[in-house]
Amino acid sequence: MKKLTSLVLILVLALSLAGCGSQNSSDKTVLKVGASPTPHAEILEIVVDDLAKQGIELQIVEFDDYVLPNTGTEDGSLDANYFQHTPYLEDFNATRGTHLVSVAVVHYEPLGIYAGKSSSLDLADGAVIGVPNDATNEARALLLLEANGLLTLDPNAGLNATVLDITDNPKNLKIEEIEAAQITAHLADLDLAVVNGNYAVQAGLKVSDAIAIEDKDSEAANIYGNILVVKEGRENDPAILALADALRTEEVKKFIEETYAGTVVPKF
Repeated sequence: MKKLTSLVLILVLALSLAGCGSQNSSDKTVLKVGASPTPHAEILEIVVDDLAKQGIELQIVEFDDYVLPNTGTEDGSLDANYFQHTPYLEDFNATRGTHLVSVAVVHYEPLGIYAGKSSSLDLADGAVIGVPNDATNEARALLLLEANGLLTLDPNAGLNATVLDITDNPKNLKIEEIEAAQITAHLADLDLAVVNGNYAVQAGLKVSDAIAIEDKDSEAANIYGNILVVKEGRENDPAILALADALRTEEVKKFIEETYAGTVVPKF
């Protein structure tokens, strides 16, 4: 009988310890965040250890496009994403019927005009310029071309501008709309190209390589800040707020400034 009692006590103790181990495992919160490889995933890597100290395991999922990180955040396969600016997010919600919201502004990537076959803005008649083909970045690219005297846009078009809004094109420039991630791969075939900051970094380009660039103190710097995004309803999730705070520390600011030399600019 004593042996039986001892065996029962051992089994109870074993089950109790197993339960404690399960509880400890469940204390860890996993955050799966979609991001562009450069600079977003690189910036997220800086906060992995900080979050781990708070019991949050940050899993970074890299994407080479601007659609899947949002659809994944909408369907719940991702907890958040970090790759886009507010105008793109708003356009995506409007056209795709998603319910995504910004939690924090982290950085800004100045859009730049980079050399292809031409190394200056003094272009030959009929020159070809590549621009991003998504709605918000195309408008932004056209506005940058206008600011540098290459064309004139309908003043009412603003951030909705497309090639159809070009009202004056004295050099008969051909504007070629290309998927943003692919523009740098086509530089050799273009006279000039307007490139998003993250893809410029990924291609090894620096601000100093650009023929012209958006002013970091301009209105664009405020409008096009890159944001941490979640599905509506998760804005106050403690783990999400911890990630937002971690991305806006002095350590991250220093990393951005030292690593990207002006191609990426902290917005905090």
